[in-house]
Amino acid sequence: MSDSPPFRADHVGSFLRPASVQEARQARAENRLSADELRSVEDKAIGELVEREESTGLLGITDGEYRRRFFHTDFLEQLDGVTVTEGQFLATFKRDDGTEVGFKPPTMLVTEPIRHSKSIQGADFDYLASVTSRTPKVSIPSPSMLHFRGGREAISEDVYPDLDAFFDDLTAAYRDEIADLAARGCTYLQMDDTNLAYLCDPEIRERTAARGDDPDELTRLYCKLVNDSIRDRPDEMTLAIHLCRGNYRSAWVSQGGYEPVAEILFNQMDVDAFFLEYDDDRSGDFAPLRHVPDHKRVVFGLMSSKKAAVDDADAIKRRLDEAFAFIDPEQAALSHQCGFASTAEGNELTEDDQWRKLEQTVAIAGDVWG
Repeated sequence: MSDSPPFRADHVGSFLRPASVQEARQARAENRLSADELRSVEDKAIGELVEREESTGLLGITDGEYRRRFFHTDFLEQLDGVTVTEGQFLATFKRDDGTEVGFKPPTMLVTEPIRHSKSIQGADFDYLASVTSRTPKVSIPSPSMLHFRGGREAISEDVYPDLDAFFDDLTAAYRDEIADLAARGCTYLQMDDTNLAYLCDPEIRERTAARGDDPDELTRLYCKLVNDSIRDRPDEMTLAIHLCRGNYRSAWVSQGGYEPVAEILFNQMDVDAFFLEYDDDRSGDFAPLRHVPDHKRVVFGLMSSKKAAVDDADAIKRRLDEAFAFIDPEQAALSHQCGFASTAEGNELTEDDQWRKLEQTVAIAGDVWG
């Protein structure tokens, strides 16, 4: 298997939170536990998680996002200038059986100038690196996560009458965080982005245009934001981006093949690898991969983190063979389409299901790539 990231058998990053972490976070919310006591519980659980990741055969090791409630707001709210309030609107997530799940995600507003005044992931990375001999991987939200949902209305015009100044400050803050992680020894960083995947959905593209934004221009903008954020990263740091179609209690938001964003995304975003969701028909076919340059890699999210059943190995291998008509196998790797718990609630499967599915990922990757 590949000995550098992304690995042939890889994963997006989040894991189902164990009961010990869920109970401790609830106790902390009710002021029954101190911040240090909570961190001690999280440390123990992360240590146990790392042991399980390594014994399963994974080479890229994460902390499961055990210290977060949401994959994005826990990071973004630590930037100066960002105010987070409880959800002001109801998002509708869909399940494959036709049912829906209502969810009020937190609302993020930019109320002061964006600044990076402290390390955000540094201490968490340090602890993760101390408990694994393999490659510690850090996942952070893409900078577009502070723009797409609220757009201009979520960014104070008094503070930023010119949005270009906002984008400059935002990417400068990201560069500071990435520099801090690099100084600590981080060599594998992933950005998680829902917006570029949402811009594959015809209905969402229509709504985006109706509010006055050009979907193609947004795709170019979000590529630029990532590029500006990572431009100073050291050569030894692998930078991947995960395109997410929504992942809440085994439900999803968007659908549609990658064709609407593919040519811009794969050629204009200066990352090393793309984690792409391909777990069902909602993601379309593999033809958009013809736009992937030879020096970039694709991690195929062909396996489902939303369903308890272990994915059929032969079916996954057939899908990979279909994909290899558009991309060299040496550019490819395998994962589940998303994490198992993008939010603390987690998807609707058990921890045992989770590990059986990850063992299958490692086994399939071994069969395909040796």
